[in-house]
Amino acid sequence: PHFPAMASDSGDRLATLKRCLSVLRDARNDSEQFAALLLVTKAVRAGEVDAKIRRQIFDAIGFTFPTRLLISQQPPADCPPHTFRALGLTLLACFCTDPELAGHSQILNKIPTFNDVLLSPCDPDCTSMVDDVYQCLSAVLATARGPRELVTKGTVSALCQAYLNGGYGSERALTLLVGLLAIAEAKCWQRDAPQLLAVLTKLSSDFLKAEDMTKFELCEVLPRFIPVSYPLTENSQGSECLCRLYKGLADVLGSKLSQSQRDPALKLAASLVQACGAEWIPAGSAGSKFLALLVNLACVEVRLTLEEPDPLEVEGKKEVVTACYVLMEMGIQECLREENPLLENVQKMQLMRIMEEAFGAVIFYLRQVKQEELQDPFIFASVRVLGAWMAEETSSLKQEICDLLPFLVDYARKLFKEGSPAVSLPQAELVSTEGSALPQDALRFLLPGFCHLTAEDKPRDILIAEGAPALLCEYFLQQWEVLTSESMAPAPLTSTEMSLQTMCGIFLNLVVTAPDLVRRDKTFSSLMDVLLKSLPLLLPQKHHLVLAANIATLGLMMARILVGSAALQETQCAKEFFGATIRFLSQAHTAQADPSSDGLALAVSPAYASAWDDIAELWFLGMQAWAGCVPLLPWLPHTALGARWLQGLAQLLSQVAPTSVDCELVTAFQAVLVELARASQQCRDVILSHHGTEWANLYGMAALEQCLAEQ
Repeated sequence: PHFPAMASDSGDRLATLKRCLSVLRDARNDSEQFAALLLVTKAVRAGEVDAKIRRQIFDAIGFTFPTRLLISQQPPADCPPHTFRALGLTLLACFCTDPELAGHSQILNKIPTFNDVLLSPCDPDCTSMVDDVYQCLSAVLATARGPRELVTKGTVSALCQAYLNGGYGSERALTLLVGLLAIAEAKCWQRDAPQLLAVLTKLSSDFLKAEDMTKFELCEVLPRFIPVSYPLTENSQGSECLCRLYKGLADVLGSKLSQSQRDPALKLAASLVQACGAEWIPAGSAGSKFLALLVNLACVEVRLTLEEPDPLEVEGKKEVVTACYVLMEMGIQECLREENPLLENVQKMQLMRIMEEAFGAVIFYLRQVKQEELQDPFIFASVRVLGAWMAEETSSLKQEICDLLPFLVDYARKLFKEGSPAVSLPQAELVSTEGSALPQDALRFLLPGFCHLTAEDKPRDILIAEGAPALLCEYFLQQWEVLTSESMAPAPLTSTEMSLQTMCGIFLNLVVTAPDLVRRDKTFSSLMDVLLKSLPLLLPQKHHLVLAANIATLGLMMARILVGSAALQETQCAKEFFGATIRFLSQAHTAQADPSSDGLALAVSPAYASAWDDIAELWFLGMQAWAGCVPLLPWLPHTALGARWLQGLAQLLSQVAPTSVDCELVTAFQAVLVELARASQQCRDVILSHHGTEWANLYGMAALEQCLAEQ
């Protein structure tokens, strides 16, 4: 059939298109369909079809015809060899403008074809094919299944190669890579690390060499290529990239910059800190000056933005201020680092003063926050960074922090109760993905500071008045559930486990300083129930020893206060808990060969050795608390006898040289032995039958000697 040329009038063009579509539907042979298709694709390329017409094109030909075009090896006479392929890609690019079609399996299974086009040499007459492929890939990326399919079907590698080749459309390859890394960074690096490293190598080289605005444009792109999930510092190529980025940033930040130039540089520095800590900054004078400059600039930015907050100005600066928070957090860590410090003592003191002023501005800003702003991720970032300061610096800004405590408790409670949808800002993602670090988990970041504050009268009174203990009890229950739902296989310490340990520290402070609160507040009874059940589950797993030590000691300390509660009246739960505490306390020490003599010496058990620095204080406190529970719980001596604790202790003390047992240990052992001997004749008889009088004299246990001598 004869087709008229595409008319200039829009109405005529539409009529011609519709006629072409009719032919596409009813064509009797390929030549008819091809002639109609040429006009349709010409209209598509000219951008002359709307959504309705696009859908009509799809309804007329579906995916079958474009698929045939892509695989056809015989172009029409007098046409270039890629003619059919180009027509097929144009149609698919047209279909991909419909999000529903872009995610269709018939589009997703064409991803390898799209990759091939990107990797093929591009002649001047093939550029439309490349444009169509980028349009398809961009549309696929925006679908739910798209990113995963692109990664698994090799598009990351293809895009990296297309960018590095520098041919037609290479900048679009970089843009697509940035988009794909924003959604699926870990999967991309897991599968295609060598190719992504090659791109990072080129970008970091360009960044170092650039002398114009390109340098600042690269500051915007580079953060996406600095992975949190892939250890750049452990790879020679990655380390070289980091070295170039350090030198480039040192050049930039050491120059006089406008606001629009400084902001991207600070964001790039923050992304490097999030991925590598301070490892990308070299040791030595230049590195320490750079680190100090970085933290200084961050503090100045925070003060300028937050000390006199103009709502509109703050709104536009939230992203860069959040990046500055990351740099300030690094500043805190580096000021406290004692082993191989990057900073000299004078620099540390100067930075602490500068950071104190910046944190004063953060506190000032948070005091202005209105209820309707609580869902703002920037508030979350501000609370988190203040939590980092409160965790380490307990002497400065004390009054200001006390004044802010009601807000902090209220904010943490609201997010915890509501399961806030707040998410972190995209640039400086402050919320970790592991464990319990959900965006609403503000409490996790405040716990270390609260642990310090509950040891002091004034802030503790404020926290109690604001209902923090009840909130923390609820949080403890929730975090325990999270921990027990995680794999119990040995793994690095999770944020969940760390939070539970820190809360045990807070509750221990309250048990010691506010026992009446523990006695009257019903939430502590609920907490006691969880402690009774959790220790027997936890103790057998040696990788949880530090948490078990915390729970055992806290449970024993609380049991002395809640001794009248039903849960502690020789219930199965209570017996299992106290049995577990005996195992924890009794297995901490063992007899070992003494290199300085032929005899045996008392030593920390191998299973406890690596954790002993963290749990020694808890063990001594636990021994003291266990002894304190004996006169309060008449059934405890029977439990000790059933566990053969006395026999084991007597055997240990008889075996080792008394000089190998220090005074503190002697006191701890004696406290338990005396209380058991006083409370139970049977316990007293066991000690005596194991030569208790002799070794009590040998170790200078006067109180035990006296107790055993009494009738």
